[in-house]
Amino acid sequence: MKAVARRDGRVVEGGGLENRFPVLRNGGSNPSPSATVVLLRGINNVGSRRVTMAALKKAFEDLGGKNVRTVLASGNVVFDPPRQSPDIVRKLTAGLEKALGFPVVVVTRTVRELEGIIRSEPFKGVPAAPEDQLYVTFLGGKGSARPGARLPDPPKETRVVRVDPGEIFSVVMRSRGGRTPDLMKYLDRNLGPAVTTRNWRTVLKLAGGGR
Repeated sequence: MKAVARRDGRVVEGGGLENRFPVLRNGGSNPSPSATVVLLRGINNVGSRRVTMAALKKAFEDLGGKNVRTVLASGNVVFDPPRQSPDIVRKLTAGLEKALGFPVVVVTRTVRELEGIIRSEPFKGVPAAPEDQLYVTFLGGKGSARPGARLPDPPKETRVVRVDPGEIFSVVMRSRGGRTPDLMKYLDRNLGPAVTTRNWRTVLKLAGGGR
């Protein structure tokens, strides 16, 4: 039976993984698997700091980044750092605060790590109406995200469907009155400020370098 993939990455019928998630196919337009994806918290959201994508791109270029791409307007950047470094988050945090004029929470993953998340199909089998929203919360300090910890019950008409060491996967059932702000408040209350959340569609786009 032929796979029918929706724009949000969910699948109506069966099919191979790369048919369901075309971003996983090898292609010349995709970034290097080792490219760094930077997820900034609190950029251009309601009530948050405003930063133009041109200014953000220039900040990364001034820090030595190559092939810098901003993705959407919510603080997402894909780039090749001057060199892979275990303290890249610290360097980006300091450099971006100087460039932008205010502190910003920086969370990073590689494109390869995002591809691994997609291949794990965290929302497979999760019943969701077309208007429901799928979210991935990325925790800073990769690998230190309370392994084995149990989160309290989420707000009404939201679900936490999986907790991994570095990510938490949630659904807001808007079809039943669920509200994204309620989920965000819940996550902040239980995880603190060193996290940032992206829609599943955004994660798919970032894995393809924004294309």
